[in-house]
Amino acid sequence: MRGFLSGKTVMAVLVISVILATAILAPMFIPEQASTQMNMRARLLPPSSDYLLGTDHLGRDLFYRVILGARLSMMIAVTAVLMSILIGLPIGVISGYFGGHVDNVLMRLVDTFLSFPVLLLALTISAVLGPSLQNTIIAIGIAFTPFLARIIRGEVLRVAEMPYVEAARASGTTDLFMILRHVLPNILPPVIVQSTISLAFAILAEAGLSFLGLGTQPPQASWGLMIQTSRDYLDVAPWTALVPGAAIGITVLALNILGDALRDALDPRARR
Repeated sequence: MRGFLSGKTVMAVLVISVILATAILAPMFIPEQASTQMNMRARLLPPSSDYLLGTDHLGRDLFYRVILGARLSMMIAVTAVLMSILIGLPIGVISGYFGGHVDNVLMRLVDTFLSFPVLLLALTISAVLGPSLQNTIIAIGIAFTPFLARIIRGEVLRVAEMPYVEAARASGTTDLFMILRHVLPNILPPVIVQSTISLAFAILAEAGLSFLGLGTQPPQASWGLMIQTSRDYLDVAPWTALVPGAAIGITVLALNILGDALRDALDPRARR
């Protein structure tokens, strides 16, 4: 656990805590229309005391848009990752525990989806379903499911060979009780680690889909959408892209650091 308490990990936890607090509490202090309120007389203004992070091409306050964008991005990422867990966990557990033909069928299906890059798979699903907030969550959730299912299957295979599992099986324990009592509690650490890392990739995937016009749609404050709409003004107002870009970079970096620290802390081999 010493590595988990390192300076960069503590800083990552603080950053994530601030982002989560902002995402949860922002609607209590900032009205939703604050991020969409236009003022053409104040368009493309640089950061100042009046506008802390400047304004965009429609005169909207980037400070409000970035804060509300954090809420939107975290909501999409958390929901999509939870969806991938709800789908991937049963697939991985059933495949790894029962094996045989069930394992072959499920893993060939998983391998089919794994043959596509995650972002390309999410892009394809989003294009088929159509651009919207709900479809973005579905697309990212489905795209992340195969990788999580494969990891869970591997952990179930490892746990199934443990002596206490063999002893419980020999005593006549039912499969359902075996899974709930012995398998699931022992595969939670890698699931937690992978879910934390997946949050970072989900934020990137949402930003990528929104940038391409297949994610969240205007006038919602999405970090990726903010970068997309600022492309034509990079030479005169670079802050319009740097601000949401920095928000994405800082959030993803903090989540990756936290995920690495959790992996080192929860991996039994790291304690040796």
